[in-house]
Formats: sequence, C-alpha cells, structure tokens
Amino acid sequence: MGIRAVHLAKPVYESMPYAYAGTGIVLMLLSYFDGRGFWSNFVAFVGLLAVIGGAVIFLKRRDYRQCRTHYDYRSLD
Repeated sequence: MGIRAVHLAKPVYESMPYAYAGTGIVLMLLSYFDGRGFWSNFVAFVGLLAVIGGAVIFLKRRDYRQCRTHYDYRSLD
C-alpha cells in the first residue's frame, strides 16, 4: 500500500499560481474593508502569504522551464 501520486489536469495545474494570488488579493481586500481587530490582521497576513506563494510558484515554474531548454540532459547518461 504505497502513496499514490496526484495528477491534476494541465489547465488546473497551470492556473494554480493565479488562483493563489487572486485568493490572496481577495483576502487582503476583505481585511481592508473590515479592519476590526485580530481576525482582520490574520486574514491580511494569510492573504499576503497566498500572494507571495502564487508569485513564487509562478516564478519557479518559469525559471525551471527556461533552464530546462538550455541544457541537454541526455549527455549525462
């Protein structure tokens, strides 16, 4: 009984960074318009983490795809 890998459809996989960033923006806007106490600050922090996470995933994927095209991995065999 091993761990099964989860495979997402390509459109879902490719849209995940945008969904994270969009969710983060919405959370930060909700926090801004309802600026009362601890929960507002908590939601703003979670929103900021979501935006940063979406940006990091987007940039890491872009960097990987650019670097992958520059190298010939078949020569390592």
